[in-house]
Amino acid sequence: MKNNRLFGILYLLLSNNTITAKELSEYFEVSTRTIYRDIEVLSEFHIPIYMSKGKNGGIHLLENYKFDKALLTEEEQNQILFSLQGMNKLHVMNNDTYEKMKHLFTKTEEEWFDVDFSIWSNSKTHQESFEMIKKAIIYKSVITFSYFSSYGTCTKRKVEPIKLCFKYNSWYLCGFDVDKNDYRFFKIMRIKELMILEETFDRTIDMKIELHDAPPKMITLILQIDKTLAYRVYDEFEETAIQKKENGDFLVSVEFPYNDWIYGYILSFGEHIKVLEPKEVKKEIIERLRKSLEQYS
Repeated sequence: MKNNRLFGILYLLLSNNTITAKELSEYFEVSTRTIYRDIEVLSEFHIPIYMSKGKNGGIHLLENYKFDKALLTEEEQNQILFSLQGMNKLHVMNNDTYEKMKHLFTKTEEEWFDVDFSIWSNSKTHQESFEMIKKAIIYKSVITFSYFSSYGTCTKRKVEPIKLCFKYNSWYLCGFDVDKNDYRFFKIMRIKELMILEETFDRTIDMKIELHDAPPKMITLILQIDKTLAYRVYDEFEETAIQKKENGDFLVSVEFPYNDWIYGYILSFGEHIKVLEPKEVKKEIIERLRKSLEQYS
């Protein structure tokens, strides 16, 4: 975020003859002290930037100064733009930042990256939560929220937000749970009544800490899948896990985390799949199908 702000300050100074620290602090939503520190950093990079007092005072660049793109290699310029493209597609920054840097580097290439997390465009509430969490992470603000577990239990949480993660086709917040005194993952969909507190934190992550879930128990499945679903077989399984039978059907041996997700996944194949092993999974599938049929009896 700091590097983006430094480039943003430089861009604004290139576009304006004079700008005040107060105007910059309001634009970037940081303190004037932070702006003064940023100016010092820019000066250390030999940017001819200076400040003047008085009625028409403010922050200026040396007259006729042009940003020396040679400070960055061609690869570094592209890496900056690639990163900004990704941030733009994930809706975690203003599109203007990417456009400004593209013009600054005089780049006209087509975008290399595209992604559609349509859940955010379809849910105003979730989008607002996403934006609030992003802001809390950037400014290191403590947040509180009500959290619903997978069992429907609601608990009040106070968390120091560390980062947003996209895993298992869902967005998660990774943060330090103040009451639990430990790092936790929270599924954004289950976060309600989110509030940003005035309280801030300065926790740094111990690099020895793995910010991931504990390794799940794994189970090996032997599946028989109808040839009509060949497209899913080749899309979703490694080639080494697939054995094609004489009649065109498939035998698939795959290792999955053993949790409730695998049952929904297996049932998504409908009548075109049969679990051969292990027996306990086969029995559970039969039981779930039986209960599902009872709903229609």
